[in-house]
Amino acid sequence: MNRILFTFPGQGAQIPGMLHELDRVISCKHWFDRAGDVLGENVLTLDTAEALGRTRAVQLCILIAGVACADWLIREKSMPDFVSGLSIGAFPAAVTSGALAFDDALRLVSLRGELMENACPAGYGLSAIGGLPERSVRELVEAVHSPEHPVFVANLNAADQFVIAGSDEAMRRVLELAREKGATGTDRLAVAVPSHCTLLGEASRILAGAFHDIRLRRPSIAYLSGSTGRVLWQPEHIADDLAFNMARPLHWADAMTAAYERGVRLAVEMPPGSVLTGLAKRIMEQGEAIACQQQPLQTVLELVRRLKTG
Repeated sequence: MNRILFTFPGQGAQIPGMLHELDRVISCKHWFDRAGDVLGENVLTLDTAEALGRTRAVQLCILIAGVACADWLIREKSMPDFVSGLSIGAFPAAVTSGALAFDDALRLVSLRGELMENACPAGYGLSAIGGLPERSVRELVEAVHSPEHPVFVANLNAADQFVIAGSDEAMRRVLELAREKGATGTDRLAVAVPSHCTLLGEASRILAGAFHDIRLRRPSIAYLSGSTGRVLWQPEHIADDLAFNMARPLHWADAMTAAYERGVRLAVEMPPGSVLTGLAKRIMEQGEAIACQQQPLQTVLELVRRLKTG
């Protein structure tokens, strides 16, 4: 059976005006009003270029955009079989799966963003390395890492595409060495927090405590963890995945391989991202991957319907 996966991007995909732009394509007033009531603020002020300089604003925008777009597609009879999110994208994935209520997600993501902002001083973040094998990247990271200038392998996105997390100085040195080794891409990402490593261990434990007051449900759509590459059905396992993913390495390539092995032949990336689409195409030898940010939503609907009836 040909199956469908909705993917939800992580931090770094944000675009100024992203909520306003989505609202011009599909009506999002219901979601904006609901989010505003929960958060006690006008969420349309969160997507300005200035506001997106804060982690909290970025993560709330990604949550709201992902949930709104996925809900529209589902109401248009484009139901996914799986959902999976990268980092903060796990939260809109959990909402779409039916495991987590949107109101609870808003409160948790607001807290998550604040915790991540305060976890490290200025001078930390994420960088991407492409064109080297995992072993080489790990060797470079181990050579540079020190207590004064920590750096870690954070995301395993593909066989030759990785994200590192740590201090600016340590990342600068790793990227320099990677270029000497022949890396085809070395880029500092638009993320000011060193996520998916032990530097966020304490922040993740505080967030886990906030889940004690949240009731998650068994999802109605399979929730595929971007951290482990496993399908999770038990609410307590999904809560653990959401709370601690900021401090755990992401194994996105494993998640996409698992989806493909389970029959996924169409991966649809929610706005505002497109990077996950490129990563999915590398795994899916058969089938298609498409980003809502790059295609008219009617095109997405047509692809879904064709797959379902094909």
